[in-house]
Amino acid sequence: MERLDRLEPGQPIPYGGDRVARVPAELADAFQPGDRLIVDHGSGELLRIPAAEQALVDTTVTRAVAAFQRLATVTDQQVSDFFEAFARRLADDGAFAPIAAANTSDVERARTAGRSTTRLVLSPRMRADMVAGLRAWRDVASARDACIERIEHEGWTVERRQAPLGVIGFVFEGRPNVFADATGVLRTGNAVVFRIGRDALATAIAIAEHALVPSLADAGLPEGAAQLLTSSSRASGLALFADGRLGLAVARGSGPAVAQLGSVARQAGVPVSLHGTGGAWLVAGEGAEAERFAAAVLHSLDRKVCNTLNVCCIVNSRTRDLVPRFLDVLDAVGERLGAPAKLHVVAGSEVAVPLDWFDRVVGVVRADGTTDEPQAALTDVDGLGREWEWDGSPELTLVVVASLDEAIELFNRHSPRLVASLLSSRADEHERFWAGVDAPFVGDGFTRWVDGQFAFDRPELGLSSWEHGRLLARGGVLSGDSIFTVRTRARQTDPDLHR
Repeated sequence: MERLDRLEPGQPIPYGGDRVARVPAELADAFQPGDRLIVDHGSGELLRIPAAEQALVDTTVTRAVAAFQRLATVTDQQVSDFFEAFARRLADDGAFAPIAAANTSDVERARTAGRSTTRLVLSPRMRADMVAGLRAWRDVASARDACIERIEHEGWTVERRQAPLGVIGFVFEGRPNVFADATGVLRTGNAVVFRIGRDALATAIAIAEHALVPSLADAGLPEGAAQLLTSSSRASGLALFADGRLGLAVARGSGPAVAQLGSVARQAGVPVSLHGTGGAWLVAGEGAEAERFAAAVLHSLDRKVCNTLNVCCIVNSRTRDLVPRFLDVLDAVGERLGAPAKLHVVAGSEVAVPLDWFDRVVGVVRADGTTDEPQAALTDVDGLGREWEWDGSPELTLVVVASLDEAIELFNRHSPRLVASLLSSRADEHERFWAGVDAPFVGDGFTRWVDGQFAFDRPELGLSSWEHGRLLARGGVLSGDSIFTVRTRARQTDPDLHR
């Protein structure tokens, strides 16, 4: 088989059947024999995977495939013992000390580089949640080889039984707690290879060295059953998702990066589960109760994650009493977080907001520093589709709508279709909202309830929006015990059975 060993500037690379990408000069200069070239069919971008990154992924996935085969022979108790050992090490101050030190270094490097540290800090709460999540997996009843359905025929039976998928490739942003969540796939007999964002890599390496790997050994599980790619290069994630041996590729993080990874996986024939775009919407209907509305806004803005309040819609008939409450809550949230809120107001809705919000200049705190700017600024309706990735100052959008139906229409057109919450005391409004809004997660209060561990007692690998369509026979929460396939087994009691 002929191999690509060099590129020329301007060289045409056909893709997608009828499109052509041209090789940039810098890519041609960097490309070496043994490197791999992938075309992102979504954007047409040419992606280079250096030979060293490809070799790292090949070796790691090969070990994971072997470990997956061995997992079929371990007992459910051994899997439970692994989760308990992992949790115990994270809870032990001595074992955790080098992990904490690595995280401190990671946070300092990210802060110096002007990048967000909101999700990077391994706080006592995050540590406790990791321990609780691992012990939740310890206590979950095993579903390996569980019988889903049994059909009795005369002389024979057919069973549909749950089975693991294989090796799960998992790429996620710099959140140390997700590292522990990823091991939940072992509960269903799967192996996992994961890559964490560069900002949290040192933390992840420390977790692997001081907690994960020793816990696998203690429980008698194959070391390759859960592996970290120790590379800070994005190319390692691309190489992982392009490996056809994966049973499933899971990505979570920023929207464009996740979309690119998903494109690469699909081209390799690997099923994908993408968790990239967030931002919750909260709608105040005609029947909204002021106190409940204010509480929902307050409790939806404690920190920035995918289910944080991003867009607030208020029906026009309720602006007189609800907008002042909304603005008071934003001031309270700013005081609590130590950074003033930044409000974006859709053009046409500004009449509901006092002029002093547009005139007042505040120091808006972001990952790259503090800037003085008006506390409220106008945006066009297309701005409703933007997820505000804030670090210090809470940032969100306000839009006034003529009716609940308009709010539903705006959500379905502009949002990532993830979380929608309606505040109303009227049952008819809730029924219209439930029927009309195109979202997998619908509530009637604060938006931050959308979390696998909080809502379902299952640490999640991610939350899927409906931005790219609904999912076949699967909810929006992807967790370790929801990654399986189905095998069919026949048992014949009549030896003369025939068709």
